[in-house]
Amino acid sequence: MKIYRFLLILSMALPLLGCKKVDKLTQFEMEFDETLVIPASSGINLPFNVVSPDIETNSESTFEVNDTRKDLIEQIKLRTLNLVVTSPSNSDFSFLKAIHIYISADGLSEIEIASKENVAENTTVLSLDVSDADLKEYIKADQFSLRLNTETDEVMTSDHHIALHSVFFVDAKILGQ
Repeated sequence: MKIYRFLLILSMALPLLGCKKVDKLTQFEMEFDETLVIPASSGINLPFNVVSPDIETNSESTFEVNDTRKDLIEQIKLRTLNLVVTSPSNSDFSFLKAIHIYISADGLSEIEIASKENVAENTTVLSLDVSDADLKEYIKADQFSLRLNTETDEVMTSDHHIALHSVFFVDAKILGQ
């Protein structure tokens, strides 16, 4: 009965609101936080990889909270991906020359989703340049993992713990259309 009431109200409000405003009702964000460790190194200018543990998406429950389902998702795009050095204290990203981040999920090819070249000195929060790829299949999966391909430009004498915060924009179909 709720759905019929919603459809009735929506059909009456649609001419008043306009399609763009109604479309906003089916758009939301999903956020993920992860901590990664970039190990101490003995060399510079050598690329190396850091792989995250599997990240649970909890997508079905997130979609349900936002009144949608997996089969109604039109697209999911990475909006922001930020990195912060949490340890050692008083550290920054001066050790980093470049970083590329890739996403993978079971049965899906790995693709690059964010990167930053020529990282500035004394940077404490690193906002990466994000790709425009549609990531709906990766986020709809039960879990995904991230691979950081990094290149340092100075010797790291201790492990660096990095907090990764990502925000994904989700756009679902309106009323299954």
